[in-house]
Amino acid sequence: MRIRTLTVNSRAEVVVKIIREVLALFHIEIVGAAGAADYAQLSVVNRERRRAALPVVTTEVHLFAADGSRETDSYTSAGAADELERAAVHRAIKRNFYQFVRDRFQMPHAPWGILHGVRPTKIVHRWLRSGMTPETVIGRLQTDYFCSAEKARLITEVAVRQQPFLARTDVRTASVYVGIPFCITRCLYCSFPAHLLPGEAKLRGFMEVLARDIAAAAADIAALGLTVQNIYVGGGTPTSLPNDFFAEMLEMVYNAFYGSSILEFTVEAGRPDSMSAEKIARMREFRVTRVSVNPQSMQAQTLRRIGRGHTPEEIVRMVHDLRAAHDFHINMDVILGLPGETAEDVSSTMAQVTALAPDDITLHALAIKRGSRLCRMMEETRVALPSDAETMRMSAAATDIVESAGYRPYYLYRQGYMSGDLENVGYARPGAESMYNIQIMEERQTVVGIGGAAATKVMGVRSGRMHSAFNAKDLTTYLRDIDIYIEKRRALLRAEYEEEVPAC
Repeated sequence: MRIRTLTVNSRAEVVVKIIREVLALFHIEIVGAAGAADYAQLSVVNRERRRAALPVVTTEVHLFAADGSRETDSYTSAGAADELERAAVHRAIKRNFYQFVRDRFQMPHAPWGILHGVRPTKIVHRWLRSGMTPETVIGRLQTDYFCSAEKARLITEVAVRQQPFLARTDVRTASVYVGIPFCITRCLYCSFPAHLLPGEAKLRGFMEVLARDIAAAAADIAALGLTVQNIYVGGGTPTSLPNDFFAEMLEMVYNAFYGSSILEFTVEAGRPDSMSAEKIARMREFRVTRVSVNPQSMQAQTLRRIGRGHTPEEIVRMVHDLRAAHDFHINMDVILGLPGETAEDVSSTMAQVTALAPDDITLHALAIKRGSRLCRMMEETRVALPSDAETMRMSAAATDIVESAGYRPYYLYRQGYMSGDLENVGYARPGAESMYNIQIMEERQTVVGIGGAAATKVMGVRSGRMHSAFNAKDLTTYLRDIDIYIEKRRALLRAEYEEEVPAC
């Protein structure tokens, strides 16, 4: 569906964004003056009033054909008593416009309805804290947000499972994230700010800056009386570092942050062509508890297609080597919707992954990012992805296999441009859930970010809001301006923690 122009009777960026989100959800393009279009103009007019102290929005939608004829539809929705007023108005606008698009163009319900955002479980947690029962939450998601019963049950189940983990933190617990922004090769779909592994001289420069970054973060954590609960070394692919650099990095992190309060110490090992017996030994030496192994697919042809320099057999060998060396908690990641794959390929991958009995499995839906080679190749029509319908078949097959193997969902997040309007879901055996994954997704704990492209997110002890500071994505800028990023992080932490505040 193509429409030449869009007008909205509001200058507020958020209102225009809401309308465009619904159009994107149903693959309706606004093409501008050039190019063929099915309709000349779409005009959206929102009017607000109050009824019984609640905001009510009526949305009139005018659709103009090329010959100037016009069709008009009108929808009305009200806010809820437990919503902030602006949030209620925005939800009503989106609800109205969603109903128009579905009715006018005979579109099927979207699985997530009008829920749009990275962390849809946040609203569920808010409702549960207010005393709402899980069944009431599920019903409310369906009526207020047009969420399907399946997705409503999924995020409610996830939120309920997270509650005891979130209860184990307070305002002075924190996690530490260390970003190692290097990879051996760049995958076809990747848009992360990672760099191909440089030579020894540049690596030495990075390690010197990282040491300063770690020392400054450790000093701030100690000065402010924070307790580190989780350590996560990610990237990039941290194990892409040569053996001696990897050992040096782990030792720095261990000496700075490891203590009796640590629940998890995770290293993203990623791929077998970055692993060695020496690195496994160093992870054991420095008390790493959790290793993330990310095959993405167990189909050899797919691995070659997406630029992974390893085979499925090497993934199997890597898991066996880790198991033989130590009782590591092993996570494995799979991507649904990779180019050239079918639901049958995903079923084969999942059978091979579950046969390895990892402690948890994350199912990612492919997100097409503008900075990736995959996006450029799609624009040049050099590669095609599975259809949304096929990607949804992949998701159904993968979910059935992991749940049949005894895994249960425990964290969830969504991204823009995801295949099949799906989501990323972490599944774990009961008792094997990752505390860090829960905390980073639900944003209920301060995360101190160190290294290239890392983000520091501080719980608003005084303000009640999350505040962030970001290190540069560009490696040269990070190395050059490290003192600036250290000071930004320090100021952010001090603003919330420098004076004593009562624990929640």
